[in-house]
Amino acid sequence: MDASWQFSSSFTPFSYNFTDMTIQEIPLETVWQIRHQVMWPERDPSFVRIPEDAEAKHFGVVMADQVVSIISLFETPEGLQFRKFATLTSEQGKGYGSYLLQHVMDTHPGQKIWCHARVEKQAFYEKFGLFARSTTFEKSGKSYVRMERD
Repeated sequence: MDASWQFSSSFTPFSYNFTDMTIQEIPLETVWQIRHQVMWPERDPSFVRIPEDAEAKHFGVVMADQVVSIISLFETPEGLQFRKFATLTSEQGKGYGSYLLQHVMDTHPGQKIWCHARVEKQAFYEKFGLFARSTTFEKSGKSYVRMERD
């Protein structure tokens, strides 16, 4: 997998200008900051760190020298798991997260990809070919469902 990836300026399905956007590997400290800020701001910053982070690959969308969206990829016996996928609140709805997730899908053809999605985000993941494969379960006060692409 490439550590840096530039979007083609001819591929712009949204009405935003993505010509200065890149996907690249992101330092873990930056990943933790964004996870905390977006996903669990009410928790201690250590809450967003997971033991497997050191073995994972962490990618993000960089726009105008700012990391605006992140995703962490973990190789598991069950396939490639993505976790802690987040976009800065001020940048949500602009397509950055969609580009990042589509990049993951495109760079892992034929590989099983899965996640534990927050139930309220299930429809978003279905747009990328992921389907619910479990019943809803609770974790840290949130409802999740396992979603997969075979």
